[in-house]
Amino acid sequence: MSKVGAPRHDPIPIGEIAAPPFCRLPDPLTLFAERTHRLRALAQGHELAPYLRFLGDLTEAQYRIQDDLPDPEMPDPEAHKRAREFGMPPLDRNRFTAGPAYEATLERLLALAATITMPPVAAAALARVAAADPGAREAMLRALLADSVAVEALAEHVFVAAALQVHFARLAAGLDAGALVPVGDGACPVCGGPPVASMVVGWKGAHGTRFCGCALCGTLWNVVRIKCTLCGSTKGIGYQEIEGSGGIVKAETCDECHGYVKILQQHSQVDVDPIADDVASLGLDLLVREKGYRRGAFNPFLIGY
Repeated sequence: MSKVGAPRHDPIPIGEIAAPPFCRLPDPLTLFAERTHRLRALAQGHELAPYLRFLGDLTEAQYRIQDDLPDPEMPDPEAHKRAREFGMPPLDRNRFTAGPAYEATLERLLALAATITMPPVAAAALARVAAADPGAREAMLRALLADSVAVEALAEHVFVAAALQVHFARLAAGLDAGALVPVGDGACPVCGGPPVASMVVGWKGAHGTRFCGCALCGTLWNVVRIKCTLCGSTKGIGYQEIEGSGGIVKAETCDECHGYVKILQQHSQVDVDPIADDVASLGLDLLVREKGYRRGAFNPFLIGY
């Protein structure tokens, strides 16, 4: 692994002024379709190929189940207004309650996931979720929303996480991006969750700027570069990467909070995906942790790392 200094900002194309929006809300269909393609591309020749292929099949299921799902219940306009006034996320994950739209999403996801090729251990976990009573399912949901899933229960929670991602992406897509405000360092302005990774993007009008990605609702929000995405510090920021990796994925480390979150170079590799590339770069996590940094990101498909 090599350590590199703070990177220079990429030049903005002549005639283009970087004026990034505060956030970009997800298109649920596009989100999971593109993630599926990225996971399958990353699986080619990868040491984690079986798991990446499984996740590719699962994200395809996330895409396919969306047709004719019941509309999710959006937050009350007054509640949304109060959230904006007090700098709170409009989709507060701590107050989420499962309703008909989420239940339908979970049932469809479980049914379609049953057709996916997976190891016997995963198939048994899927069967346990399908047979679980409402109380057990509620407990799994709460554990995921609190980012506190026990490692030994990872397999069951993967399927519940997949349903939650679809549901929250559909909720986020129904919000007004212009009405969103920052809610604190390391927190998604839509649901309050931690970033799974950040990306330096090559979008027109935002080239060279950075966006953090939410693992739950798929929202991307703008954060200035060379700043810790967890604690907001601009001191002691460093970058670690695996030698010979091409520099597409790096770990941005912070000597103030001793945490790290990966940063992806989307402007160089246009199809990178925060969830997919985070999983595929697990080797980087193992090396950075040896240097004493804690992982600050949450990815429901990497619980325990």
